[in-house]
Amino acid sequence: MKLSHSISGAFRAFSYWVANGSLSYPLLEGVDYRFILSEEPSVLEQVYAIFANVLEVDGTGQVINAKYAERRSAQWLRQYMNPTFEVTPPFADWEVALHEPPPRLDPSPNEYNGANDRQPPNKPL
Repeated sequence: MKLSHSISGAFRAFSYWVANGSLSYPLLEGVDYRFILSEEPSVLEQVYAIFANVLEVDGTGQVINAKYAERRSAQWLRQYMNPTFEVTPPFADWEVALHEPPPRLDPSPNEYNGANDRQPPNKPL
């Protein structure tokens, strides 16, 4: 099963804002957070985890809260860089959870389609 185009687009846009230094404008306006992302990779890991955990889709795979998920990620990042910043509402455990990564090796191509095609079927979530 593949991710929907909407989910893919949400992650693409989020990645652009993170890399561009304009995540959740104006919440992080004037905060140059990009240096910390390269010096402390676990910060970038947490920012993406929050975005993924908070992101919601409807029954057709369309993202319904990308800006809210982006804002929650940005709130965590701002609090990390400025511990006096108060996040409202406070983070729930599920929002900041770090889930297990996938296996280090992908399954063999034959496990996808029963052929030598490495592409999984194009079925959105």
